[in-house]
Amino acid sequence: MGQVEATVRGQAPNSERRVGRCVTASRTSEHTLTSKQHKAMTLSQRMQQPSVAQQWASLPWKRFRRRLFKLQVRMWKAARRNDKATVLFLQRLIFRSYSARFIAIRQVSQLNAGKKTAGVDRKKNLSFKERFQLETQLRLNASTWKTSKLRAIPIPKKSGKTRMLKVPTIADRAWQYLAKSAIEPAHEAHFHERSYGFRPGHSTWDALKILFMNLRSYVKGFCKKIVEVDI
Repeated sequence: MGQVEATVRGQAPNSERRVGRCVTASRTSEHTLTSKQHKAMTLSQRMQQPSVAQQWASLPWKRFRRRLFKLQVRMWKAARRNDKATVLFLQRLIFRSYSARFIAIRQVSQLNAGKKTAGVDRKKNLSFKERFQLETQLRLNASTWKTSKLRAIPIPKKSGKTRMLKVPTIADRAWQYLAKSAIEPAHEAHFHERSYGFRPGHSTWDALKILFMNLRSYVKGFCKKIVEVDI
């Protein structure tokens, strides 16, 4: 009996070790399975999440333009009836407008002809992430914006002289476009209808049309004059 008990006692630890090894092996296999599943889930989630470029392209640009245009029309009507309080209220509203900020950033970084002209920061374009960051800067600092220095670019003239073209940074150009969106409708309400310089909806072709219609041979009047004034 003593020998049998000794053999049983001697075999018990070995069996316990085997059971423990099986348990640890099963736990490690479960852990590896869960880690693989977690990696697969994270990869699928990353595939489902849109990139920054997709987020920028999926913004409702038509809705942004429609909202900004409605605010500008309200401001133009208020300026026509000399309602200064409403004009100032709408200007502050455009400065705080989510739509106006994104339209300004898109205009200077994507649509303008000189969008790749760098300022003093030597930055020619903005990544999609930087565009969202610029929108945050405009939202926080639009009313207290501090502009950077201007980059001077010499441009030769036909006479042999050179003129200096001052170029602001992309961020400053975005803020300028935002300010233009808030100021322009109030001044458009009081501009002369035959003024064609740097105005929306007016061009050189409109001025040529007016000159042609008033200088034709069968138009009444014989003392027709053209006066050129440079202010």
